[in-house]
Parts: sequence; structure tokens; C-alpha cells
Amino acid sequence: MDTEKKKLVCCKCNKELEMIKTDFSYLGHVFYTDVPRCPVCGQVYISEELVRGRISDVEMQLEDK
Repeated sequence: MDTEKKKLVCCKCNKELEMIKTDFSYLGHVFYTDVPRCPVCGQVYISEELVRGRISDVEMQLEDK
């Protein structure tokens, strides 16, 4: 298995993305998580893993209320 992680680069600024605590809002609720984000323009990369995992869990919890 390849243990070297691929570097993500902002297509707008050409800067390497950094893990930065970022807030997300859904149905009036806010939650935070560290995601790869451009330190210049703030563009965020959201992986499929995050969408199918944590974000999906939060959506279900909020919609069940």
C-alpha cells in the first residue's frame, strides 16, 4: 500500500492546501471539522469519504430532530 499522501493544490491560487478547522452549516446548525483548505483564497476540498461519513451522519441527526 502506498503510504505517501498526494498533495492537494488549489487550482485558483496554485498553493498547497492545508488542514484548517472549517465550519459547515446545515438547517441552521453549525459543525466544525478540519478539511484541506487553501490558505490564500479559502477554497475547500471535501472528500467523498467525508461526505459519506461525518457529513452524512450530521445530516441524518439533524433531520431526525
